[in-house]
Amino acid sequence: MVKNNWNSRTKHELIIEVWEYLDCESVGSRELEQIQKALHQHFGEGASSSSSPASIARTVANEGARLRHPEVFECDRRWREENLKKWALPGTLDFSDLSSAFASVVKLEERRLQLQVDSDDKGLKNLREVVAVIRKDLLLKARSKIIDDRQKTLLKEVSHWLSVWLQSPELFSDWLDLRRRSPEFRKSFEAD
Repeated sequence: MVKNNWNSRTKHELIIEVWEYLDCESVGSRELEQIQKALHQHFGEGASSSSSPASIARTVANEGARLRHPEVFECDRRWREENLKKWALPGTLDFSDLSSAFASVVKLEERRLQLQVDSDDKGLKNLREVVAVIRKDLLLKARSKIIDDRQKTLLKEVSHWLSVWLQSPELFSDWLDLRRRSPEFRKSFEAD
């Protein structure tokens, strides 16, 4: 892609303008990355870091583009991993078992508090976006037919934690403490 002088005034318009400029029958990883590059050049880092490949793909699909879905999913996964490292947390989050999930939400909360102390609104916004994506991913995994019921219960529980964190981060720690003491929780996770 050579063109650098785009006419668009909004992200949505630019996504469509670049897609039309690329003149491609289908959209996959290469095209999504080029659109993100144009967003970055035209609007700055905030535009490209807040526009996931999946959201760009949805925009061009609504305009008639045919998507190469495996490439779109893989591109979006890579982008989310990079954003998690860049904006949200040092290290990784692990939701494979109850104790790891608890440690991971503690990391999330520590990061949120640090961003709040630093008055980093952009970082807080990005952290919220990352947590929302993680929550969606956990819910998708919980619907999988190849995951056992115990793991599904864990994934649903942790996605509920993240939902509360997103809705009321200031109350989250107290809520989680009460949740872990509840009879329902203890019954579901007594072995853990």
